[in-house]
Amino acid sequence: MASVAIRDVRKAFGTTAVIHGVDISILDGEFVVLVGPSGCGKSTLLRMIAGLENITGGEIAIGDRVVNNVPPKERDIAMVFQNYALYPHMTVADNMAFSMKLRGAPQAEIDTRVKRAAEILGLNALLDRFPRQLSGGQRQRVAMGRAIVRDPQVFLFDEPLSNLDAKLRVQMRTEIKELHQRLKTTTVYVTHDQIEAMTMADKIVVMHDGIVEQIGAPLDLYDKPANVFVAGFIGSPAMNFLKGKVRMNGTGMFEGPQGVKLPLVNAPDSANGIDVIYGIRPEHFTLAEDGSSDGAEAEIIVIEPTGSETQVFANLGGEEVVAVFRERHQFQPGEKIRLRPDPQYVHLFDASTGKRLNS
Repeated sequence: MASVAIRDVRKAFGTTAVIHGVDISILDGEFVVLVGPSGCGKSTLLRMIAGLENITGGEIAIGDRVVNNVPPKERDIAMVFQNYALYPHMTVADNMAFSMKLRGAPQAEIDTRVKRAAEILGLNALLDRFPRQLSGGQRQRVAMGRAIVRDPQVFLFDEPLSNLDAKLRVQMRTEIKELHQRLKTTTVYVTHDQIEAMTMADKIVVMHDGIVEQIGAPLDLYDKPANVFVAGFIGSPAMNFLKGKVRMNGTGMFEGPQGVKLPLVNAPDSANGIDVIYGIRPEHFTLAEDGSSDGAEAEIIVIEPTGSETQVFANLGGEEVVAVFRERHQFQPGEKIRLRPDPQYVHLFDASTGKRLNS
């Protein structure tokens, strides 16, 4: 096992820069997820760690060794790809053992490692099968087993679950996290799915347009996003945003579109009178009592019951917002309700920079 240090790393394809001075410190044994929308640079960064892409600037170190010019096979890493990359003419056992055979490892050592990996991943009964005889989840386990057999310093995962159906994705992400807890191997995992990032990571790196927007523990990013991009990307359903101004008249007040007024706490005095973005997560809305002046009136557009909760899409001040309720309500489209945000959970951002304003 080893730490990974990414220091001012840059990447350009010709004159087009795609990674702009990224700095990330990954501790020994840590599970770090690189997350962001397509084109943000996360897979390119992973490929640079693996040695599959050249580094334009900066340096990457695995352990105490800078690996900028070290060939992939000498970096002591193992990579699991999106498409499994199994050899169709080889059995599961041969696929898992292939890299060790190339290195000329003794057969006894190969057999021991393959057996151990198969036991960890529940593949004992499948060792004599070929990839065509396996389900998608089983193939992904074989790809993971091939990586485990190598006993690398670092595991790299490049969107390994994106080809699986929804139920199997949930199962496999649990298995990958459990695998990490057993092996304690440093892991860098790339995904565009923020739910995967939230549920699996020790630390999340949110990327956008080749830069790092924020690094932190999953709940730290959820509770205190550094800017509007992170706030809107982390969380499902996404955070609601309203544009308006802050008025500090004794107690803080947000004045939004069409006369909407919502409470504020912990708003800095410097925010008074400036254009801001008021953020509130769907689960932090409650229903105000009939006849109450709390909150703001909203008109229901669509209702989506999921069983454990109900998502309500509504028009509030000319903006569409989403509220989530655990309780059962007999809502109807077109119905008027009053939505009251919990001021303790309000996120305030500068409208010009997108940066967080409140503590």
